[in-house]
Amino acid sequence: MKLNILSVACALLLTSCFRTPSALEQALEIASENRVELERVIAHYENTGDTEKQQAAKYLIENMPGHFSYSTNRVDDYYRIALNLARSGMPPKEQYDSLLYLSQHEFADLPRQSVQDVKVIKADYLIKNIDAAFDVWRGNRFAEHVTFDEFCEWLLPYKCAEKQSLDAWRDTMQVHYGAALAEWLPNDESYYSTFRALEVVREYVLERLGRFEIYTDAPIPLRSAETMVNLQFGRCIDFVTLGVMAFRSLGLPVVIDEVPCYGRFRAGHAWFTLLNDRGEELPSEWDLSTTPGKAFFTNYTLPKVYRQSYAINYERVKYLNRSVMKYPFGIHQTDVTDHYVRTADIELPLPKDFKKVEDYAYLAVFDGHYTIWRVVDYGEIKGRKMRFSNIGRNIMYIALGFNGNGLIPVSKPFIVHKDGSVSYIEGTDGTTESIDIRRKYFQSEKVVEMRRRLLGGKVQASNRADFADAVTTYEITNEYIPDKIPTNCAKGYRYWRYLGADGTFGSIAELAFFADTSRLKGRSIACPFAEKEIIEKAFDDNWLTNFETSAGDHDKWLVNSDADTAGYANGAWVGQDFGHPQKVDFVRIIPRSDDNDIHPGDEYELKYWNNREWISLGKKRAENNILHYDNVPKNALLWVKDYTQGWDERPFLYNDGKPVWW
Repeated sequence: MKLNILSVACALLLTSCFRTPSALEQALEIASENRVELERVIAHYENTGDTEKQQAAKYLIENMPGHFSYSTNRVDDYYRIALNLARSGMPPKEQYDSLLYLSQHEFADLPRQSVQDVKVIKADYLIKNIDAAFDVWRGNRFAEHVTFDEFCEWLLPYKCAEKQSLDAWRDTMQVHYGAALAEWLPNDESYYSTFRALEVVREYVLERLGRFEIYTDAPIPLRSAETMVNLQFGRCIDFVTLGVMAFRSLGLPVVIDEVPCYGRFRAGHAWFTLLNDRGEELPSEWDLSTTPGKAFFTNYTLPKVYRQSYAINYERVKYLNRSVMKYPFGIHQTDVTDHYVRTADIELPLPKDFKKVEDYAYLAVFDGHYTIWRVVDYGEIKGRKMRFSNIGRNIMYIALGFNGNGLIPVSKPFIVHKDGSVSYIEGTDGTTESIDIRRKYFQSEKVVEMRRRLLGGKVQASNRADFADAVTTYEITNEYIPDKIPTNCAKGYRYWRYLGADGTFGSIAELAFFADTSRLKGRSIACPFAEKEIIEKAFDDNWLTNFETSAGDHDKWLVNSDADTAGYANGAWVGQDFGHPQKVDFVRIIPRSDDNDIHPGDEYELKYWNNREWISLGKKRAENNILHYDNVPKNALLWVKDYTQGWDERPFLYNDGKPVWW
């Protein structure tokens, strides 16, 4: 898609010596042999005398360059297989696996087979879509507030996502979901509310989808209307796109917004946003499963938020034409960061030793997985100054510059603080220190909550199965317990257990008993109200499964509203029966968590940033739940890399014996 975007950008700004073509004329020139189809659309609305539809047609055509569809009919074969799988009754995971295999083998070249819509779209199709969009806008009580300009972006487009089939998607969506509003009984409170109408449709769509599963990695997206209404698996964006198709087909104004990468998280995200009849833009946070307008990711920092627009962003086109680097920024995106967070405009000095080869610099945040620094925006270089606009606050960034071969750092890492001020992470002054590292990733609120559930927990031993004569060998009083808790017990006992404090449901991820360095094996036992399949999760060596007596919450995070109606929050325990008295020297208790604590046995590497690159301070295999390093540069930006498992890692500063995560 990168070459396609660049070729479109170049075509859009080609000029002759005599004149600059209008946007409409440029689009018609790019259409080449398909020009006659587009001119038919314009002529049709000139003949009808509907000036708004005529303007809408020109708007769609002049902004059509850069929108793509598949150029091969093989995509229909792929969709046919997907539909057969969806209708077969096969579980979503098996459908996913089958299509993923086909995507990577038989249809691996399909994503590269594309053509601009402007070269293939037919007049009848475009006219039908324009008329259908106007039908659900004019006279629609849920769209009365939508201006013509808003209509052009929030309702009019003939497609909701790139590579979407040029099929009768509006008709398909209305057939499947139109009854939601048709069956909605009139009332005097919310019947005219755009927000409430969207909720009625959203819940209706969810009900008909039934069971579906979300994956971060997915097969080639399903983008025909018939496959979309049969979705049973996919990424968040797939179910967001389905929602947008359904909502727009019924005259509910929505768009797709996205963050390319969170400020303190390796991934990005996309969601739908509603323009309600009070003039508010209400984001949905997640996919179809969440109500729009609720608090939006209150703990996440947003460096950039972009709106997927139909209109061409000519600033992006100008960049792609003038830059040497030509980073593949999409030309159909609008910066709406300040719709979500307080932003800042900043100016940074360009290093004296950096030889400028283009007039652009690049703003990046730490990724650490897909790439170390991920570009989220560009800024212009004026003289020896780099200028970046409308960027999110309370985030660490770095500026990159193109040196003719690739992107290199042209600033120290810097923090844009909550008040908009900028401070640099200056790096080490040559002094060093010794540090202890307990995690490779920041602790979320839920991780802390689960860790605190250990407080008051006890390690107990007994020679009676009912623990009537239990001996407490250790009580947890600190959130950070040793990897191997000493029992200091001189004699052996047949039964050993972890007894959770009252109110904690006995929540732990793992439990293990050791004689010296050897792990002991026994028969799993637990309190009478613990479900059998849950007991084994305390001994499965998987730190992401959990022993938990709260019904239905064994492998999920608890929220404050969760309640234990059966009264199993108190007296929950899990342990092992060794069949005979067994001396236990150490006990390992792992709290429920995200498995980003230092994991014994994993191989780690500590790195520091020297304002040019990451420098290794050595690899280590963790012997317990703490990594100790000597001779660590003070005040340096640090990063712990796990080579064994996982990918959630964040850089940090080490201040007063504690990490400050960025």
